[in-house]
Amino acid sequence: MKQPKTLQEAIIHFSDDGNCLEFMKLHRWPDGVVTCPTCGRKDVSWLEKQKKWQCKSAHAKRQFSAKVGTIFEDSPLGLEKWLPAVWLITNSKNGVSSCEISRSLGVTQKTAWFMLHRIRFAMKENRPGYFSKKFGGSGGSAVEVDESFVGGLLKNMHKSRVKEMKETRAEVPLDEYGPRYANKAVVMGLYDRDTRRVRAMVVPNTKRETLQAEILKNVKYGSKVYTDEAVAYNRTAWHFIHETVNHAETYVRGQVHTNSLENFWSLTKRNLSGTYVAVEPFHLDRYLDEMMFRFNNRQNMSDADRFSKALTQVVNRRLTFAEVTGKVGAAAKF
Repeated sequence: MKQPKTLQEAIIHFSDDGNCLEFMKLHRWPDGVVTCPTCGRKDVSWLEKQKKWQCKSAHAKRQFSAKVGTIFEDSPLGLEKWLPAVWLITNSKNGVSSCEISRSLGVTQKTAWFMLHRIRFAMKENRPGYFSKKFGGSGGSAVEVDESFVGGLLKNMHKSRVKEMKETRAEVPLDEYGPRYANKAVVMGLYDRDTRRVRAMVVPNTKRETLQAEILKNVKYGSKVYTDEAVAYNRTAWHFIHETVNHAETYVRGQVHTNSLENFWSLTKRNLSGTYVAVEPFHLDRYLDEMMFRFNNRQNMSDADRFSKALTQVVNRRLTFAEVTGKVGAAAKF
């Protein structure tokens, strides 16, 4: 099947319902056999007038479309709007705002915002077996580890918000970073130099037990680990070959540096401050998923390749509006 290679080709190609359907079939069922998402039966019938399939077994939801069981399920929007939106977010280096999606696709800003969150959920890399594969190794692979802080500047806030923030910060006990970073979200990242992939997550604080637990969870025992001289990384040498660089003196000491992660933080913060402007901590993990997807698929992949990879991850992932807005007790699972 012919695949579009540019955004212009994608918009033209997916303006046809038949092309959208064939493209979804190709990525949902690569072997060409359409399977019922409810019972798994493979000899389903195609209903031409309804543009749906029907399972031959008698059960609830026996009729299903290509969107059932994906992030697109229950959306009144057609694939001619969804697929260009996926193309945009997977290939825009600086991200794409909900306002831009709203203007480009002719939907409301609220709808565009929800669409982007659902697509980010599909871009999430912790598929089964992914996080169980640790970074590094005893054969010489090095892993960079660093943490950063995400949050607004006081000078950009309303005076009532500034007063509230200062009062809160005054109550925060002094630690290594001081009250300067109170009320900011803490993000931690790991970068594998061999695979050139990054893994980032939101963590509750910068305490030693918190950061080193993530290192133990994501890095193979005995790997080379490079960090800065933050106190939280003390005793890392008990499990790894740990070397540090003092950023007060230099950023590079031979092979010991965290510049690759600093590059990722730079890209991430430019996205958050320049494109998305205001991000709630509750949603920060999904924005990190978006940044990681583009960063980890930046080399030896075309725009069409990244788009296709994202579509292979839309199945068995549901994110409702109640979950996005925090109106349910648990976060979305898959």
